[in-house]
Parts: sequence; structure tokens; C-alpha cells
Amino acid sequence: MKNIKSKVLKDKIMAQPTIKFLTLGCKVNQYDTQLMREACLSYNLKEVNSGHKADYYVINTCTVTSRSDSESLNLLRRVMRENPWAKVLVTGCLVKMDSQRIRQVKKDVILVENSRKPKLAEILFKERLRPQVKDLANQGISYFAGHTRAFLKVQDGCNYACSYCKVPLVRGSLQSRPLEAVLSEAKRLIANGYKEIVLTGICLGSYGRDFRPKKSLVELILVLLELDGLKRLRLSSIEPQDVSDELIKTMAASPKLCPHLHIPLQSADPEILKRMRRRYTAQEYLNLILRLKRKIPGLAITTDCLVGFPGEGKENFFHTVKMIKRIQPLKTHIFPYSPRPGTYAFKNFKNLIPAKELKERVSFLSVVAQQVSFDYRKKFLGAKRVVLFEEEINGVWFGFTDNYIKVRLKAKRDLKGKLARVLLTAIEGEYMPGRLL
Repeated sequence: MKNIKSKVLKDKIMAQPTIKFLTLGCKVNQYDTQLMREACLSYNLKEVNSGHKADYYVINTCTVTSRSDSESLNLLRRVMRENPWAKVLVTGCLVKMDSQRIRQVKKDVILVENSRKPKLAEILFKERLRPQVKDLANQGISYFAGHTRAFLKVQDGCNYACSYCKVPLVRGSLQSRPLEAVLSEAKRLIANGYKEIVLTGICLGSYGRDFRPKKSLVELILVLLELDGLKRLRLSSIEPQDVSDELIKTMAASPKLCPHLHIPLQSADPEILKRMRRRYTAQEYLNLILRLKRKIPGLAITTDCLVGFPGEGKENFFHTVKMIKRIQPLKTHIFPYSPRPGTYAFKNFKNLIPAKELKERVSFLSVVAQQVSFDYRKKFLGAKRVVLFEEEINGVWFGFTDNYIKVRLKAKRDLKGKLARVLLTAIEGEYMPGRLL
């Protein structure tokens, strides 16, 4: 019996430690998690997923809305139930201003602010030997777990000060990555089989403005478009005022640069836009979208709308509804206003919309958004588009066109990570079924 106990103890000591990563929020957060994953796994840990408890947990939080706060804290509670004895590290945007709320859930949690994410592995495994690897934080990522499209973060932080937004408070001011570092990372991702790279950042269009001399996002794009093996380059969210003539010209001229832009609207009411401290008028936004659609055939617009900003009356709200009908986004992300402590709006605007009215507006706009999405996609019935396939479920493959239409079709052959021409044959919910050509 003594020998058996000794063997069990020895096996437990020699077993490879396990780690699990849990992420909420934007593409930047997803990129940050991949960076932390590669650094942590260099310590000879084994990553586990759903259904398996781990020895170490990394929770990458979001705080863009109060719902995000709740989801982040609920993730921590779930981890504690899954393995009460695990070592847990919480990072991300909730940590900066709400560390006390996190510690109320778990006192001995390790907290790491966004700026220290590159050092997260060293913080978490300080009792273990430093691995003999390159500085992963500086060289970036080499793959993107669970994705056939690789996100590539080119900047962090934001110098804008929208009155409702907490992000600049937790992410800081603009910090662009050197062009050479981005280029090197892109080459590595392409060499590892990624055909599409998605450029992402907290305020992507500001890339390079903190350099001396200044650089621009278009300069970076032009360099990346020259890379051999890159089939698609996609941009994540970009502010209306950052969509330059040069960017439009480049997108119109390059078959590699995907005809899809996510341009947040938030509101189409002049007074509400001023209170939000947005840097454009509703007319300027409309003119931009119409010009983009003229210059770039088939362009898909996706957008964000913030519903129920303090003081938003029904007339203000319906200005936004009319705009969505006019510009026909492929997808509209709708967020009910959420007071964020520390923001200008939280301090100065107290006339909140009643919860029932807010819920009704979100529901109404959702119906409108679904209809205009259908109207946009209807133009592509019978069209032939190239699709990058991402995953297969029960014999059905799912992927995206260059203009971000979700496609599904049945196929027996392996399509994961491959580009294929597809005939779009119908519209069913959020997908367009098709068949391979």
C-alpha cells in the first residue's frame, strides 16, 4: 500500500500541468490571449478546453458595458466552481478600475493590467524555470488557436474621448507597433498557413500617428499587400473620420484588401452625436458610406449603434433607424446604453431612458437591422464569390466571403482554411447557403 501511495504521488508531481484561457470582448482581446497563450505554453504546460478542469486559469476580461463586467465576474465564479484549488490570473480591461470587485469574488486572484500582459507568463510562473525561448511578447504570435483567419494587433489605446466610452481609461493613449514588427509577424503567420490576416486595434485608423515622422494605416497596408502568400487582408473596426481618400483608393484598387469595413455609427441624431462627443455629423457619415459604395462595388458595411443614450428621445432614436435603413449594413451590432463610471457621460448626463423603453428600442432596431441585412444580401443571390472556410459541423461547412457574408454548404472534402469559389443560392437566417463551383 505504501508503494502504491508513493507511485500516485510521484505521478502527480511528474504530470504535465494544465492551463485554460477564457476570453471576453473584442478582437484585440482575442489577439492578446493568443500572445499570452504562446508565452504560457512555452513553460511546458498543456492547454485544456471545455469539460476539463485546469491547474492554471487565465481570464481575459472586458468592461465595455455593464453586461461585460457581469460576464467577466461570472467567468471567475465558474472557474472557482470548476477547480477551487487552481491558480487564477485575471487580466484585461476590467482589472484597471475594478480590481476590488474582482477580489470580492476571489481574494487570492492574481491581477495583471493590460500594460503588463506581455509579462503575464513570467508573473504566473515565477516559481518555474524561465524557458529557453525568444521574447514572445516582442516577436508577436505565430498562430491563432481555433481560427483560420489570424488577427494581428497593430496598435493599442485611443486618443479620442467619446463621452460614453471607458476604453481609453483602461487601455491608455495611442501606442502603435513598429511597422517592421508587424511585417515580421505577418510573414510568420502566412508561412504557417494563414491566408487571411485581420488587422486590429483599439483605434485602428490612428495607426502611426504617434511615430516621428508620422506614418499612416495606408502605408502599413500597402507594405502588407506586397507579401507573397497573403490572399486576403481585412480591416477591423475603423472610425468614420479615419477613412481617408487614400484608404478608399487602395481598397478599390486591391483585390487582396477585403471590401468590408466596420464603421461605427452609434447614433444618427445631431444632438446625440454632440453629447456623445463623436467627431462627425450624421450627414458626413452618410456621405462617407454612399461614397464608399460608389467607389467599391459590393462593399459590405457593418456598424455599431448605441441605443438609449441619456436624453435620447423617440425622434432622436428614429434618426438612427432611418440611417440604418438608408445605408443597409450587412450587420448592425446594437448596444443598450450602459453608464460607465469614470466617463464624461456618467458624471454629467443623468436623464437615463427607462429600462422598458430601452428594451423596446433595441428590439425594434434589431428587426430593422435584420431586414436591411437581408436586403443587402439579396443582391448577391446567384453571385459567385470566393469563400474562406473555417469549420465543419456534421458535414456542413461554414465560411466567409471577402465582403463578410456568412456562407454554409455541404461538402465531403476537407475545406478547412481553404479558399473556394461558391455559387450563393439562397438566404436562410444569417447565412447564405451555396454550392461549390
